[in-house]
Amino acid sequence: DTFHERNKDSAPRPPPARRIGPDELSRCLEPPIGVRILARDFIHDSLYNPHYGYFSKKARIFSPKEPIQFNSLRDSYAFMNHLAALYKEYDGVGDPDPAIRQPLYGYAVANYILSEYRRDPMGAQHLDIYEIGGGNGTLMTNILDYIREHDPDVYARTRYTIVEISASLADLQRRQPHQRHGAVRVVNKSIFDWDEEMPDACFVVAMEVVDNFAHDVVRYGYTDGTPYQGVVLVDDNGDYTEAYEPVSDGDLQRILALRDSLDFPRGDSFGGPGPGASASAAAAAWLRRLRAAALPFAPNLTQRDFVPTRLAGLLEALARSFPRHRLLLSDFDALPDAVPGRLGPVVQTRLHGDMVACSTYLVQPGWFDIFFPTDFDLLRAMHARLCAGAAAGGGDSDAVAARAAARGYRADIVSQSDFLRQYADLDRARTRSGE
Repeated sequence: DTFHERNKDSAPRPPPARRIGPDELSRCLEPPIGVRILARDFIHDSLYNPHYGYFSKKARIFSPKEPIQFNSLRDSYAFMNHLAALYKEYDGVGDPDPAIRQPLYGYAVANYILSEYRRDPMGAQHLDIYEIGGGNGTLMTNILDYIREHDPDVYARTRYTIVEISASLADLQRRQPHQRHGAVRVVNKSIFDWDEEMPDACFVVAMEVVDNFAHDVVRYGYTDGTPYQGVVLVDDNGDYTEAYEPVSDGDLQRILALRDSLDFPRGDSFGGPGPGASASAAAAAWLRRLRAAALPFAPNLTQRDFVPTRLAGLLEALARSFPRHRLLLSDFDALPDAVPGRLGPVVQTRLHGDMVACSTYLVQPGWFDIFFPTDFDLLRAMHARLCAGAAAGGGDSDAVAARAAARGYRADIVSQSDFLRQYADLDRARTRSGE
């Protein structure tokens, strides 16, 4: 069964029957028509298709030619004017904010890694660093520069690997002046396709990468809380319609069960019932039934819940292939101008030099950036469950949490400003006025 909306003035047409999955999508030379696609696969293909995806077409990362000399600028107004001049030259992809803080941002990340490695090398002979999504290679260069300057002995044992899904960005990273740092390799593949187990302790760095991980779109029945997965129907004219069908995707089923078991509420405006539902969620379910009885013509499905299925897949991949990893991850926890729904994305494109936001993710693949906020509390809970479970063998959430704590598991959520205050040289980021 499929529920979908269409223009009331259009003639009824049967929805496309042919379903196309991620493997077939990746081989398409242009966006397919006359098909139905799981919403998560549609979003991923829009961003990463090797022939027409956003990151394949617009793989130019903002990076000032020279580091910004904050100490030479009069005040914050002078900084903003300088930044505006730089942005006029920028017409690429990604968030330009980290680039304007280089090398200070990369030095702070390196300081953290070096401090943690010195505190506990976990028996590793080498300092192994894996960066997911290396951009133009600037962060890698800054991290290695810092380690070489501050601890030459550790630097001599450092091995750095960039795991990059984009072929054009991987080529850009390989063209960086790596003669400055010998033990660097660039692997052009998705982290989800990593098929080699790395048994040694290591650091995994993912700085503002997971925001572009595709999410599933789920809505729930108001009366019974049944989840329905979003699909995108593409007609023969290339027009897009959102539809919903009973959840059948195995990855989505797994994360929904995981999230329920961790007692996190579902993403509709009334909470939602589930195996781990709290008393408040049960009360919310009663309110939904009351709503359905009192408002018989109201929508029968809740607001969209954008479920971070690919993010959970990343944690599963790390637990499977990097069982002794330490994860450093930075990203947005909230976004303005987002598509309505829990963890709704920002969908935007550049028009005449300005970024323009859209109200839907049903846009022409390849022309729009689509990025999501991160629920860090959910991320931490999933990481503890999946990684401790992989090391110790399953069990309910209390048992996994106890085993994780017993083996020294620790996961901190800090704001970026607090992180930089602890690990960055902030004096180098001040203007002459002290701002």
